[in-house]
Amino acid sequence: MLNDKADHGGNAQLPDADNLRSQIAGFLATHDPGGTERLEFLRARFDAGLAWVHYPSGLGGQGLPRSLQVVVDREFAAAGAPSNYPERNGIGLGMAAPTILAHGTPEQQGRWLRPLWTGEEIWCQLFSEPGAGSDLAGLATRAVADGDNWTVNGQKVWTSSAHMAKRALLVARTNPDAPKHEGLTYFALDMKQPGVEVRPLRQITGEAEFNEVFLTDAQIPDADRIGDVGQGWTVSMSTLMNERVSIGGNAMPREGGMIASAARTWREQPGLRTPGLHDRLLRLWADAEVARLAGARLRQQLAAGQPGPEGSAAKLVFARLNQEISEFEVELASGDGLLYDDWTMRRPEGANFFGRNPGFRFLRAKGNSIEGGTSEILRNIIAERVLGLPKEARVDTGPWKDLPR
Repeated sequence: MLNDKADHGGNAQLPDADNLRSQIAGFLATHDPGGTERLEFLRARFDAGLAWVHYPSGLGGQGLPRSLQVVVDREFAAAGAPSNYPERNGIGLGMAAPTILAHGTPEQQGRWLRPLWTGEEIWCQLFSEPGAGSDLAGLATRAVADGDNWTVNGQKVWTSSAHMAKRALLVARTNPDAPKHEGLTYFALDMKQPGVEVRPLRQITGEAEFNEVFLTDAQIPDADRIGDVGQGWTVSMSTLMNERVSIGGNAMPREGGMIASAARTWREQPGLRTPGLHDRLLRLWADAEVARLAGARLRQQLAAGQPGPEGSAAKLVFARLNQEISEFEVELASGDGLLYDDWTMRRPEGANFFGRNPGFRFLRAKGNSIEGGTSEILRNIIAERVLGLPKEARVDTGPWKDLPR
């Protein structure tokens, strides 16, 4: 496909991929990856439209097809360019950025997207509450208008990266008299202000990857509201669809992800093999390859528009496969699979679905069917929005304040 628009490199008649390679070569000629300070390099890359190329011009991109991002990433990686450490800011890059792009004002996009992409600002997601997990619309955290500000009180839970975050995506109830889905509003919250307390939640692995967050008279300028008052549910759905895609639809090489370690152990330790385990490994390997190819198809659909319910299916399969493969690994290791001797309290900088030893992967995978939407809720979404089955009867209509809790 020819690019008929002028671009940063002035190569209007080159195919898009070659055009990008030419731009990157020109950029690297004036920004030495080894001699340019990391943050300076990343900021310049963003300003050149070579961050996420499918974003609009001026916001780190050039309005090109999303499929061309892999070209950019490979060229910069081959040149030894500094990374923006996406593993540290998965929520920011995978959920906050597309939400801001879809629902934020031009001023918000200009203010937040650049430091988000460069990693200067880590973002987290304040959605779930002790009484509102799968039923997110039942949340009770209140935001009360006070002039040009909002005062927020409440508690959030299961918040990844809150211990590192500069900002948070926050959904709060602004109208308790409205039905629960209609009385919500969406904000960007400054996590470093007084009135925001972050406490670690230690997991079964020994790590404290998640947090609970207490909000006591926290302040949000109305300029940091994303979307209209009362439109929080609509904006939240955009975030959640992107979250499920980012968890279940990531690009992986063949035999990548959790199946990689299982296959490697099988090849390197033939003494562990049995016919029954061989059959299970073949089935799991085939399932992982089908999921990988389905993820590639999903990313093609994303390149053509907004994420839909297909992301729920990808995340559902991701959770099931991780749990089944980790169980297989523990069984393959025989007695050694029961060993788990690292209960060190860590505050990791990102989710580690595949790392460390089989025992860690077995324990960590248990959370995959909860985080990013429980498997039960995702099955409901698939049933209603993909298969077209009738919705379940609801008994939670009427004003939120009158609903039993």
